[in-house]
Amino acid sequence: MAPAGAKKGILERLDAGEVVVGDGGFVFALEKRGYVKAGPWTPEAAAEHPEAVRQLHREFLRAGSNVMQTFTFYASDDKLENRGHTQRFTGQQINEAACDLAREVANEGDALVAGGVSQTPSYLSCKSEDDVKTIFKKQIDVFVQKDVDFLIAEYFEHVEEAEWAVQVLKTTGKPVAATLCIGPEGDLNGVSPGDCAVRLVKAGAQIVGINCHFDPETCVKTVKMMKEGVEKAGLKAHYMSQPLAYHTPDCNRQGFIDLPEFPFSLEPRILTRWDMQKYAREAYNAGIRYIGGCCGFEPYHIRALAEELAPERGFLPAGSEKHGTWGSGLDMHTKPWVRARARRDYWEKLKPASGRPFCPSMSMPDGWGITKGHADLMQQKEATSQDQLKPLFDRADKGL
Repeated sequence: MAPAGAKKGILERLDAGEVVVGDGGFVFALEKRGYVKAGPWTPEAAAEHPEAVRQLHREFLRAGSNVMQTFTFYASDDKLENRGHTQRFTGQQINEAACDLAREVANEGDALVAGGVSQTPSYLSCKSEDDVKTIFKKQIDVFVQKDVDFLIAEYFEHVEEAEWAVQVLKTTGKPVAATLCIGPEGDLNGVSPGDCAVRLVKAGAQIVGINCHFDPETCVKTVKMMKEGVEKAGLKAHYMSQPLAYHTPDCNRQGFIDLPEFPFSLEPRILTRWDMQKYAREAYNAGIRYIGGCCGFEPYHIRALAEELAPERGFLPAGSEKHGTWGSGLDMHTKPWVRARARRDYWEKLKPASGRPFCPSMSMPDGWGITKGHADLMQQKEATSQDQLKPLFDRADKGL
């Protein structure tokens, strides 16, 4: 048990059956706010614009998050210098700043700090296991120095690379979570969700699950498959889900990055706060106790999760002070037809219109069908040239 006055750790909370509410998607949220560049999606804002990162952490904390994830997504040196992306900050400087910001805000409430690593360009370029592990080791050295509460290996399309990450994270002695960005079809090499989960648990992860690439419905379904695989193997784990805030019924194995709307026209797909309450309940009923979000999740989405799970958690988040449950605050509206919407059954039954009469409800994913080892996925330090882009434009125009 934690000493008197100390916060309970992540495993202590999960072992006790508590619900842990994660945070949302920093990369997409900060891109919309003008602090992250789409394309590289790197987190230099932690060092360059700390006030923006700090504020977003605070908004997620107020919304009900129990975990402040360090804004270290894609903060490995090989990613920071990939394809001509020049930096004024080193990976170490970004990781250190991100840890400090997450800890500062976590200390303002009952939140833990999680240091995160993610997939690398080096793996896609077929570098050796030792090379890839060296990249992870460089990041976790900062996490150990800053004494984060636990570690997350997140956003991995290939379970093999995730295993390597978990093996490195385990050397710290801190609790380890591992999430893949896969759907029911499995990773990009065809390894099933159940087998992926078993491999991650055997590598040393105590918490396994899914993040990004797919909507909540798909992610919960996939975590269920992981849970079945782990139980069938006679192993034990806790489970987590941090999906997109976008509807993705039309996605293939690669997820939302294959959608033609990715990344700049996804807004019509955003889940409502009521969709989020449904997700929270379905995840809880599936045995998932670490429930959060990824790309597209804003603080009001996290607040919806916290409000849905308030009976289990025993309290509402601070952000609910400004939000009437199921629209109840609308009873103060000046217009009577809006006051008539101050009830749960109205919002649960509503089928929101998009306001786009000439747009389809679903898209045709690109699905080029390439993964690690393909020449087009070999990464480089140099900027992508026009000669390299032209055949890609031609292929896209032909729909191939």
